[in-house]
Amino acid sequence: MKRLFSLAAFLFILLHFQAVAGSSLPVTRSIGAPVGFAAACAKYKWLCGRMAAQQLNDQAGTALLQKVNRAVNGRIIPAEDRPSSRNKDVWSLPVAGRGDCEDYALQKMKDLIEAGFPSNRLALSVVIGPQDQNHVVLVARTDGGDYVLDNLTSAVRLWRSTGYTFLATQDFQSRTGWRVTLAGPRAGEFS
Repeated sequence: MKRLFSLAAFLFILLHFQAVAGSSLPVTRSIGAPVGFAAACAKYKWLCGRMAAQQLNDQAGTALLQKVNRAVNGRIIPAEDRPSSRNKDVWSLPVAGRGDCEDYALQKMKDLIEAGFPSNRLALSVVIGPQDQNHVVLVARTDGGDYVLDNLTSAVRLWRSTGYTFLATQDFQSRTGWRVTLAGPRAGEFS
């Protein structure tokens, strides 16, 4: 009986780990893109287009994600959008080494695509971040699950491990589209 209980506990933990480790962000219906995304899409063809890429195994892909996340976080200084901007939410690559969360995410996406990471496995996502503010992160889809690259941490984490509530995510396949996500600790507040 003790062995049976131990085996059942082991299988439960293993199945739970596999469900968390290999999980992709759930998406539902289409939703309008965030303010600033359409202008960025028009400006940066790599943001909404499909780019040819090499096939990366999960180990090489994860190492590349970590390298790019650390490099971009280390070379950009956090700054809000420029006050002279008419549109308060400008999505652009960092200017003069400064940027806000969207700028970090865009730079990471650009760097990953240039390094050969498949563009259809990268998507921007709007989440509820620290202090209950909207925050933008980059999501990278691997066979091992969806990983988050965030300007607030050098760690690349599976989406479930971030503590964020995901609201909307760029469509991995139809790159100009966005999908409702509603996943994470506070998702029930929005359904």
